[in-house]
Amino acid sequence: MAKTSRKKIAKPKKKPEGKPSRAEAELAVRTLLRWAGENPDREGLVDTPARVVRSYAELFSGYDVDPRAYLQRVFEEVGGYDELIVLRNIRVVSFCEHHMLPVTGYAHVGYLPSKRVVGISKLARVVHGFGRRFQIQEKLTADIAKAIDEILKPRGVGVVIQAEHSCMTLRGVNSPEASLSTSHLIGAVRTDPKTRQEFLRLTADTHHH
Repeated sequence: MAKTSRKKIAKPKKKPEGKPSRAEAELAVRTLLRWAGENPDREGLVDTPARVVRSYAELFSGYDVDPRAYLQRVFEEVGGYDELIVLRNIRVVSFCEHHMLPVTGYAHVGYLPSKRVVGISKLARVVHGFGRRFQIQEKLTADIAKAIDEILKPRGVGVVIQAEHSCMTLRGVNSPEASLSTSHLIGAVRTDPKTRQEFLRLTADTHHH
């Protein structure tokens, strides 16, 4: 009996694991267009499924990368520098996992180095790598902070994200000005009042519309 139940489970499991083909993805877009009341064969829409699939490949490129890898090339020679390093206004493009609608805004990332620093463009790449996935903003904020903490082993890390959620601004409660702020603080940025205050001051006076 155990043998047959194992076989039964193994067969259907195979299908969800394999990534659908590009043709299957395009067919899904056609289905959604028809469901919305459109004719996917009319001139303006005939190439839309292919365009949507191409843009999804770019928007969800975060699934194909390990953002931690961007932090591997570190500089051990910091010349005694032990003050906060903060990169502000890193563009965030992500997608809400509940409605599959865009989440757009800015991330501010800071860390207090111990022995390692990383090129500033790498901090932006980490944000982009984690961002281009389906998720909630709280998890994105924590993932970025934890990756920096794991690889750079700094004395502290702080990540603040301010973003607008299309599921709030375009539909449902329809609040165009609503933006969500999340933060994740680790180590001295969390526990040392002076460092915490400095990090929050450096990231709080940034506003985007």
